[in-house]
Order: sequence, then structure tokens, then C-alpha cells
Amino acid sequence: MASLREAVREDLTLALDRVAFARRAFRFLPYGDRPDPWQEELLRSTSKRLLLNCARQSGKTTVVAALALHKAMYTPGSFSLIFAPTQDQSTEFFKRVSELAYGIGLDAVDPEAMRKTGMELRNGSRIEARPGTERSAVSRTASLLVIDEAARVDDELYASVRPMLAVTQGDLVLLSTPKGKRGFYHHEWTEGLSWDRYSVDAYECPRITDEFLAEERVSLPPWRYRQEYELSFEETEDQVFSADMVARAITPEVLPLFAES
Repeated sequence: MASLREAVREDLTLALDRVAFARRAFRFLPYGDRPDPWQEELLRSTSKRLLLNCARQSGKTTVVAALALHKAMYTPGSFSLIFAPTQDQSTEFFKRVSELAYGIGLDAVDPEAMRKTGMELRNGSRIEARPGTERSAVSRTASLLVIDEAARVDDELYASVRPMLAVTQGDLVLLSTPKGKRGFYHHEWTEGLSWDRYSVDAYECPRITDEFLAEERVSLPPWRYRQEYELSFEETEDQVFSADMVARAITPEVLPLFAES
């Protein structure tokens, strides 16, 4: 009886405390079971709109995978949908979800329902990971929407998936490193409303050494280094005029010219 009470108490703790849940889920990861301070802050957030601007290898995928797994385990019947730019990237994201499920204990998951891009829990919850194309975003009702590498996903996908949260009033998470001053991700980061924002550059990640960054700084073009590790929204490679130049060229005092049909 005592062991049953302990199990119930522990499960209740994991349900109510996502940081405790992450510590348990992270225990078999190569870099240990302690979430970074910014990850703990995010896990404690009560916002339904989370926006992450993070350097490569900073732990953004891991912490959002923990959010998705927690939602599935403690919101019975929930549906979490994860998009990434390519099938390989969505598969890799779900692989992290699977690793965390192993840390928690696979007894909550039907082994026959565990696939490369999705799982179904015994409580009726599901997690699916898909490539980020508008065609793959068929109309569904979701409890949680995640867009990984959001700066590299088309605006059309973003517009087509947001209505999936209309009925559930569910959660939306965008995570990425920057890629130019364009697209919905840049717009949401710079002008979007109601977002709980998290910015984590490479210098804040304890797993990225100064020696590695020094090598990258020498090896990469300056704009690429700033983009990947310092979270800078750089001009795109093929852009002839900068975003600032275009903005300065537009004035309400001069009407645009339209070609006659």
C-alpha cells in the first residue's frame, strides 16, 4: 500500500511540475538530467504562445519535446502535432520525444503504437510529427501545435495550421534560429502579440565551448556566424536590397505604379 501511495504521489508531482517531469525525462540523455535555467523558466510558463529564438544545439528541441510529451501524458485524449521543414527533421524531432518517453517509462505508451513519426498513449493521446508543407497540414483539431525550424517553414503552412487551435484554445510553440528578415517567424518575433519569448544564444549554452565557437567564427562567413550562434536576423543571401533600404524607399506620399492589364 505504501509503495502505491508513493507511486501516486510521484505521478501527481510529475503532472503538476513540468520541471520535475523534465528532470525525470532527461535522465538518459548524454548531457545529464538537469534542464538549463532558461529551459526551467519555459517549463514553468503558463502562456499558450511560446516563441523561441535559440542558437544551434542550445536545447530548444529537447525542452519542447518535453512539453509535447507532458501534454500527451497528462491531458488524456489530447493531440499534439509537430511540423518541421522536412520529413527527416520531423523524424529527428520525434526521436527526441521517444528518448524522453524512455526516460519517463514506456509503460504509458503502447509499444505497437510507437512509430518513427508518432505515438499513441494508452490514455488516448497522440503525438504526430510531419514535414512542414501546406499539403501535409490537413484540417485537424489539435491541442498543441509545434513548428520546428519555423524560420524555414513557408508562411502558407503557418496560416493553414493556426485554425487547428480554434476549438481547443490549444497551445502554439514556434522554435527556430533566425533566417533573414522575412516570413512569419521574423514577423512574430519582432511584432507579434501575446508571445512568451525566449532568446538563447550560443554563449548561454553550457554545452558549447569557447573553443568551438572560436573555430566556427573563423570558419563561417560573419553573417552566418551571427545568424547561427548570436541570433541575428541577417539579410538573406540572395537579397539585393536590405530590408531597411526597402523600408526607407516606401513613403505614403508617393503612390506605387501598377502595370496596365
